Amino acid sequence: MYRTRIVVAESDRDFRARLKEILRHAGYMVIGETQDGRSLLQMVFQTTPELVILEYRLPGSEGIDVAGIIEEHHVAPVVLTADLHQQNVAELVRSPGVYGVLPRPLQEEMVVPTIEMAMSSFERTMRLEKEIRGLRKTLEERKLTERAKGLLMERKGMTERQAYKYLQKMSMNRCVPLARVAREIIMALEK
Repeated sequence: MYRTRIVVAESDRDFRARLKEILRHAGYMVIGETQDGRSLLQMVFQTTPELVILEYRLPGSEGIDVAGIIEEHHVAPVVLTADLHQQNVAELVRSPGVYGVLPRPLQEEMVVPTIEMAMSSFERTMRLEKEIRGLRKTLEERKLTERAKGLLMERKGMTERQAYKYLQKMSMNRCVPLARVAREIIMALEK
């Protein structure tokens, strides 16, 4: 059976022990635990967990900063633990990398839904970011093609259709992507 790998960063030993027990009972695998921000980052980058549960004000580094670093590297979603009487939940979940909040004192029935929602949201975000990168690449390739067509029309007196067919033919004859041919045409004609 596949078990989700989790790292827990919590300074309160009793809270951490209770959380680990709840996680194990729910079928999750705690692959690491720590009490400070610096060792958490080292652990996260060495073990690549699928989820990080992080105390909001973790000693050694402010919890939000650590979550932002983890988010920047797209390692895993972060679920914060926080005293909701002292913290604004809406503010916490808007922080970079934070995909959920577990309240203090710990409510066992909140753990699994919060984790599953965080993981689902993280997966969806990663899928969307990949799609955005693909769309950006496609847009850049189209811009190159349009620029190359424009140069061929201007410098070689071709119609738009002729310029596009010319680029297509060069691409097929050389077995290289259209964007590469367009880039080469731009470089050659802009000299």
